Amino acid sequence: MILNTYKMQDIRTLSLNQLTDYFEKIGEKPFRAKQVYDWLWSKNLHSFEEMTNLSKNLREHLVKDFVINPVSVDLMQKSKDGTIKNGVKLHDGLLVESVLIPTETRTTACISSQVGCSLNCEFCATAKLKRMRNLETAEIVDQVAIIDEQSKIYFGRPLSNIVFMGMGEPLMNYKNVAEAIRKITQTEGLGMSPRRITVSTSGIPKMIKMLADENLKVKLALSLHSATEHKRNEIMPFSEKFPLTEIMESLQYWYRKTRSPITFEYCVWKNINDKDEDIKALIKFCRQVPSKVNLIQYNSIGESKFDQKNPAAEERYVRELENAGITVVVRRSRGGDIDAACGQLANK
Repeated sequence: MILNTYKMQDIRTLSLNQLTDYFEKIGEKPFRAKQVYDWLWSKNLHSFEEMTNLSKNLREHLVKDFVINPVSVDLMQKSKDGTIKNGVKLHDGLLVESVLIPTETRTTACISSQVGCSLNCEFCATAKLKRMRNLETAEIVDQVAIIDEQSKIYFGRPLSNIVFMGMGEPLMNYKNVAEAIRKITQTEGLGMSPRRITVSTSGIPKMIKMLADENLKVKLALSLHSATEHKRNEIMPFSEKFPLTEIMESLQYWYRKTRSPITFEYCVWKNINDKDEDIKALIKFCRQVPSKVNLIQYNSIGESKFDQKNPAAEERYVRELENAGITVVVRRSRGGDIDAACGQLANK
């Protein structure tokens, strides 16, 4: 009889090796671990009773030794443009939000990695929330599985892309995010291509290098918004700890290790970063590493300083970046009517 080492522990916190060790200790064949692992991660099952290739006695044993703490959709909202926002309830009652963004050719999941956020970007609603805790690996994977199912139900096709661009800074929950990516991409998990996953960061140089070394084959996006040090520090105060020179060095390291270009996410605000000098600084920054620029539509969170549009400046950005040979894409936000657009996730 195994001691209560695992009592009330979520079984999904165990690795395949730990599961194998558990089954050996209770006198079961090691292959049982692979069966359970498949139910948990490939089929995303949340009930021991439904693991039909296990004996009733073994299922009862698992019920006594473990729990499974799945997330659930507390509230689902649909935008007029087809975007779906989920208020996702965690086992301890805390909430995060995830978003399904459909287009004619693909469906993208915007996934959260923290309850609240560790950073203090002035333009982001999530940054106004206190960071309560990091999400567990299984809680991240559950968000993906839920949106994959919604994509099939509402749009007739499986989820095609994932962006870690929801609530929280993914690289401040590095261990669980990296493990979730493995679970999402491995054949024993959800089996998605890592090339269809983008990790968006506000810029933590040490963690960018760590992600490069991990060789997960995902894409990297950096929330930049200014290539001028003092302006970026005003927009994103935490960045004072991470100078642009250090960030660029980490991005160059990323490219050397992965050969994957970086995407710079960039909003243009009136009287903040809409001058010719701002455009020149961005061009100079981009030329230091293979990259492209996504000009993102700003979504108001009630901060008057940022709630200003400058279409003429955005057009100048596009023109000058293209003239400099830098790929630039203008991204129009989706789901603004349900506060599901970039920067708006705040559990309203």
